[in-house]
Amino acid sequence: MKKLYFGALYLCAIPVFFSQEVVWQRDIQSSTQDFLSQITTTLDRQYLITGSSIQSQQLQNVGNKQNKGYDFHLIKLNGQGEEVWEKYFSGDNHDFLSATVSTQDGGHLLAGTSYSGKGLDKKEESKGGSDMWLIRINEFGDEIWQKTIGSAAEEQARAAIQTTDLGFFVAGNIQNTDKGYGAKDVLVVRLDKNGKELSQLILGGKVNDEIEKMIPTRDGGALLGIYSRSNASGSKTTDHYGEGDFWVVKLSNLGKVEWEKNFGGREDDHLRTLASTSTGFIIGGESRSDRSGNKTVGLEEGTDVWLISLDEKGEEIWQKSYNFKNRDLLMATHVIESEDLTQGILIGGYTQSEERMETGDMTFWMLYLDGNGNEQWRKYVKGESKKREERLSDIQLNKDGSIIIAGTSAEKFGSENWKIVKLEDKQIDQLIEKQDIKIYPNPVSEYAYVEIGFDFKEADILMYDMSGRQVQSMKTNNKVTKINTQPLIHGAYLITIKTDTNKTTNAKLIKK
Repeated sequence: MKKLYFGALYLCAIPVFFSQEVVWQRDIQSSTQDFLSQITTTLDRQYLITGSSIQSQQLQNVGNKQNKGYDFHLIKLNGQGEEVWEKYFSGDNHDFLSATVSTQDGGHLLAGTSYSGKGLDKKEESKGGSDMWLIRINEFGDEIWQKTIGSAAEEQARAAIQTTDLGFFVAGNIQNTDKGYGAKDVLVVRLDKNGKELSQLILGGKVNDEIEKMIPTRDGGALLGIYSRSNASGSKTTDHYGEGDFWVVKLSNLGKVEWEKNFGGREDDHLRTLASTSTGFIIGGESRSDRSGNKTVGLEEGTDVWLISLDEKGEEIWQKSYNFKNRDLLMATHVIESEDLTQGILIGGYTQSEERMETGDMTFWMLYLDGNGNEQWRKYVKGESKKREERLSDIQLNKDGSIIIAGTSAEKFGSENWKIVKLEDKQIDQLIEKQDIKIYPNPVSEYAYVEIGFDFKEADILMYDMSGRQVQSMKTNNKVTKINTQPLIHGAYLITIKTDTNKTTNAKLIKK
């Protein structure tokens, strides 16, 4: 799986009067069943596409790797969709990459499931069954450290975040363990920035509970989104309503449970996504339930998309449902905020036919909602050579208002190409708060990125302490520039940008 192909796209929009432009499409072709798990906007405003692939024999010969199974597969694209680098991480058996998180130094943590023993790129023996395999890489894809977490049971990594102390939470599922509560439970592992394990937590009831999503919270903790089939039992204290429910668990920065909530109707409701808002959180997924349990919105047809807005304590603010007339799968949720207010919500997914094929089936779709969940528009994204099977994996909403859509496209099962599309939407662009200079993360511990929001050919980046003494300076030709703040003492600093177009702008940076 190697070649990148350029293609044209068109959009079928309902309604049609909102302007949306396809900037580029990239098709990464394969002859095998490749799994695309995620697209991550990197801190330098490029794109890391991650998943699992079987390497071609030619690539194995070049890399002197003899593995015939699935490997972690990463491709970094620049803003124009051109390949920057491609990497594989291989064990001697199947290894599936599930989650990727950007780290504050510009690199990434990769979290996946490994069936491999020690050998090739894997440096630790299998713990038994399947294990969590974590690899931290720098911005060039080079390994910094790796860790295998497991036991005689079976563990599968599904989600990862970096916390405010620069450590990590990694969450996955564990089964066949005498330390759990049911057939399948949720395992949460807390690590420091160097991969040292700090604690483990198992969550679950007497049946099956599977982690689907995890996001960081403002207080340094984590919010877990779990698809639960368990009644109140084991560690679960909330009521259960149907075949499967949304189970949401809030953890502190030390990995302790602070609160949990359960949402569902009498049928099957499958949680898929989480996002932070100005007032709390959005949880979402698919629902087959009509009004019942604590679901207050009806079922239109097939499987609906169901969103619930929560405050920071997990109390419901509103809930809404949306329908494309068949089996609707929600894959991504992004919140647009301005001046600490939620302006809108962008959700994306795809629709599968259950009994009959409809226009738009197996096609990527997007819905844009206002801050209260009211639908503003819906659009389909179709390729010039649209395949029979198209499944959206992820959507990233960029700070400049552009949208990156990633998924798989195949004419037949077992031969999935990766399909990456960049869009610009004028309506969303109007909601994005424009700034001449952005600094992130801010406050910062180690590395920060300075993004210049206007056009220039060359600029000086100057840093001053609060006494007015210049402590750093550098020249740049890039919109985004990485700066090292590790030598600085704690406190506030002024970043000044001076360009060759005689424009000057300032912003404050906090070193913690």
